[in-house]
Amino acid sequence: MLGAGGKTGRRVVARLEERGVRVRAASRRGTPAFDWNVPATWDEALDGMGAVYVVRPELQPIDVLEGFVQRAVSRGAGRLVFLSARAGGEGMDRPRERVIQDSGAAWTILRPTWYFQNFSEGQFRADIRAGELRLPAGDGREAFVDTEDIADVAVAALTEPGHDERIYALSGPRALSFEEATRVIAEVSGRPVRYRETTPDEYVRRLVADGETDRFANLQAKLMGWISENEGAHLSDGVQRALGREPRGFEDYARRTTWT
Repeated sequence: MLGAGGKTGRRVVARLEERGVRVRAASRRGTPAFDWNVPATWDEALDGMGAVYVVRPELQPIDVLEGFVQRAVSRGAGRLVFLSARAGGEGMDRPRERVIQDSGAAWTILRPTWYFQNFSEGQFRADIRAGELRLPAGDGREAFVDTEDIADVAVAALTEPGHDERIYALSGPRALSFEEATRVIAEVSGRPVRYRETTPDEYVRRLVADGETDRFANLQAKLMGWISENEGAHLSDGVQRALGREPRGFEDYARRTTWT
């Protein structure tokens, strides 16, 4: 289990443990410690594991993923569930997906949209707490998805039959603009929260000032540009196909979240 401390990973770990499944939760800060840049850390994470949940190494060269996947399969991992992304296409994630598909192991690929939990646990959290979310996304809409749904699909793919060679594009039940999302959060939480459009350059400067690298900051600005163009506004049926139910809605997420 890679990325065990992340937004999807820790939820997957919790669900597997509830089922009594033996889990090795690997992350940079965990035990065992896992570092994409240190292949010596890979074996302890993989030892005895028949299935691996792989969170894509976003800023790593593809040969790092290739090396890890080869190591995993050679050490007995017969199933790989890969957390990819719906956005990006050939320019970003599809070549990494092909590494998984060509591995020789049974595979399932998850392609989620942006997460609901980015508002409460991720990169938007500080702005939400401050009362103003500043992004270069215009009035574009995104079909945000709940990480609880991603975790449910991942666990099904790791433990149940019927998911081999499946690609699940995962979205929520409707597309929202950031203005609409912050309005829901404000109504549910009783906190003053609003969205303000900013420029890509200003956004990059803010991220770098907060300690992010230029590369990461510019990637985020690029992704926001896609949202502004409604690239992610369409709905997907991966949750329905994998789980046989509708995805959770943003209002439900907002109500069950503590906004403090």
